[in-house]
Amino acid sequence: MPEPIVTANADIAAMSFEDALNELEKIVRQIEDGRGKLDDAISAYERGVTLKRHCESKLKEAQAKIEQITVGENTISSTPFGG
Repeated sequence: MPEPIVTANADIAAMSFEDALNELEKIVRQIEDGRGKLDDAISAYERGVTLKRHCESKLKEAQAKIEQITVGENTISSTPFGG
């Protein structure tokens, strides 16, 4: 019986950006190599999509923190990331 989506997503939600990216890279390599059964590839693809979204979310969180924190001589001000 397949693992429920909620449980699968819960383990991804607890992952660090680096761990999620490493797993996503592994999945991409496996799919590109064409190893395994079609059903397994589809499940891996679905997990990969969730991992990608998780990584994007983590990057947005980091960007928001960077935008909020700019340290001057004696002040902290907000400066847009890349600006």
